[in-house]
Amino acid sequence: MAVMMSALQNQLSEAQDSGKLQGQLRFEESLARYTTWRIGGKAECWYQPHNADDLQAVLKILPENTAVNWVGLGSNLLIRDGGVKGLIISTNGVLNKLAIQCADEYEQTSGRAKCLITAQAGVACAIFSRKAAHLGLNGAEFLSGIPGTIGGALAMNAGAFGGEIWRHVVSVTMINHHGELISRKPDEFIIQYRKVEARKAATINKGETPGQEWFLSGVFSFEKDVQGLKQSKLEIKRLLAKRAATQPTKQANAGSVFKNPDNDYAARLIESCGLKGKSINGAQISEKHANFIVNNGAATAKDVETLINEIKATVLKQHQIKLETEVRVIGEY
Repeated sequence: MAVMMSALQNQLSEAQDSGKLQGQLRFEESLARYTTWRIGGKAECWYQPHNADDLQAVLKILPENTAVNWVGLGSNLLIRDGGVKGLIISTNGVLNKLAIQCADEYEQTSGRAKCLITAQAGVACAIFSRKAAHLGLNGAEFLSGIPGTIGGALAMNAGAFGGEIWRHVVSVTMINHHGELISRKPDEFIIQYRKVEARKAATINKGETPGQEWFLSGVFSFEKDVQGLKQSKLEIKRLLAKRAATQPTKQANAGSVFKNPDNDYAARLIESCGLKGKSINGAQISEKHANFIVNNGAATAKDVETLINEIKATVLKQHQIKLETEVRVIGEY
């Protein structure tokens, strides 16, 4: 029996058949394989662009109000069991160009040279960190502990071990829902702890809808120190060892679930409520780190979301603190 295709599926299928699209297009694709929690429903349309030009092409042909979501390595993301309407853009393994340009001469006073790293949204943070370390650049080591991509890191001001990505941003290239490219500077954004918002979106008149824009690439500044080329590699090794010792890296998880409140830690609050190790079906608060929820093999997105809501309610009741989720939740129930 033939399955009825949606209008969006028909439109994208026709575009690919005519040669307008060069990437991989799939319908009703299970998203569980694309998330680090290994759970999630199906995508109405899933697209992995061939390159930036191809990404522009697919965005240009989308109907005006099509919902678009991006998935990189699938960390920091909960996809509900009912799946996702609209288009999922997958950057895993694509949009991964990275280039490094360093000044020819070192500053006489510091013995250091400024280097610029240009990276597309699909570059894995760990690869970015290793490439920087290979050249002896200081400051990118913290990215080795972030299991995501540069696009996701820019969108949420990702950080770890005291570092944050937006401290190094020189400029970013955005792509909008019309497939147009826009260059922006950091002062065009409101940058906060695990949150980034375009100033134009924050100040737009009531009743208006800001056009969607997504991070396509970024230019980042780091210093190269001739006196310590091995320092970055040693620091990465230390941070990865610390991560393995304190986080459930061998179990399916999405990273930290909650943002740390001011002057406190989400993990401490959760553990103080006696919730460490609590399970709802296959979803469990990690015994190793209370701000992680692991999938023990049979969890559903509903299990995880129910556990998240229970943690919020319990911490609010016992500590009068409202925890804010760090993970992004998308899709239908």
